[in-house]
Amino acid sequence: MPVLLAFDTSTEACSCAVLQGGRLEERFELIPRQHNQLLLPMIHGMLSDFGLGFADLDAVAFGKGPGSFTGLRIAAGVAQGIAFAADLPVIGVSTLAALAAEAAAAVPSALVFSCLDARIDEIYSGWYQVSDGMPVLLSAEQLCRPELLAADVPGGEGPVLAAGNGLQFLSRMPPQIQNSFENSYPLLLPRSRYIAKIASQMWQRNEIMAPDNIEPVYLRDKVTQSQKP
Repeated sequence: MPVLLAFDTSTEACSCAVLQGGRLEERFELIPRQHNQLLLPMIHGMLSDFGLGFADLDAVAFGKGPGSFTGLRIAAGVAQGIAFAADLPVIGVSTLAALAAEAAAAVPSALVFSCLDARIDEIYSGWYQVSDGMPVLLSAEQLCRPELLAADVPGGEGPVLAAGNGLQFLSRMPPQIQNSFENSYPLLLPRSRYIAKIASQMWQRNEIMAPDNIEPVYLRDKVTQSQKP
């Protein structure tokens, strides 16, 4: 099992985790607009707790999005900086996948609808089949208004769950989706402990990247494209 540093700043939460052998520990705080100040001290504190330095890591994992534009830039920049300095590979983990893994943590398998508030009256969302803690994306992650979601609920194993602060728009989603959920968790946000768990599996499948290939997932094209005259 690899030794991993994982962190996420995609929402108002900031979290950092270290995975070493069978030990996984995390720090998690709700600190809107303070990620830049807290993330690096949080990382150094976690590594110190484990008696590790950057050179002891096998890879750096981060929440690659979707999520806050500024938050994703912070996480990607820190991951890139650490990876370049310590000559490490990087593993980008979907924040929606991490959310699905968290929602299904107490059951052997579940079909999970992950959704996050994307602001300006839209949500980021994706359907995941989670088995033994590992999420598999069933359809492409998307950005849209809640009422424009496809009404079809994918087939899957286990209970149908929903997670994320995008559920504040539940009443505007298609009735088929609203009625499919057996349990919902609107207060859940992506956490680095689940990013670390997913990244560990990705490491074993050699799904790693060089730090200069880091590319956050914004989904909203107009965030990264300049307007044409």
